[in-house]
Amino acid sequence: MQSKQYYVYIATNKMNTVLYTGVTNNLIRRMYEHKQKMVSGFTSKYNVVKLVYYEIFNDINEAITREKQIKAGPRKKKVDLVRKINPGFNDLYEEIIK
Repeated sequence: MQSKQYYVYIATNKMNTVLYTGVTNNLIRRMYEHKQKMVSGFTSKYNVVKLVYYEIFNDINEAITREKQIKAGPRKKKVDLVRKINPGFNDLYEEIIK
């Protein structure tokens, strides 16, 4: 039996001016929802459509703890986290759908 995976992710808008941190058990579906503006709220209002960072967990509690840790930090810390693995703030969506 394959264990379930959970994802903590950071998404942004096309100009990289807004950062959104979330947790999901299906990153491809969740980013598709963001891109299609299927859920009204912060991400659709601010056009958050670009996946720029993610981490993978096997335990939902660890993922939620990490999401809260990232959310609690200042913007600079989130930007530094993204830049460490994705200096150009490129959309990683194409990478995860392969």
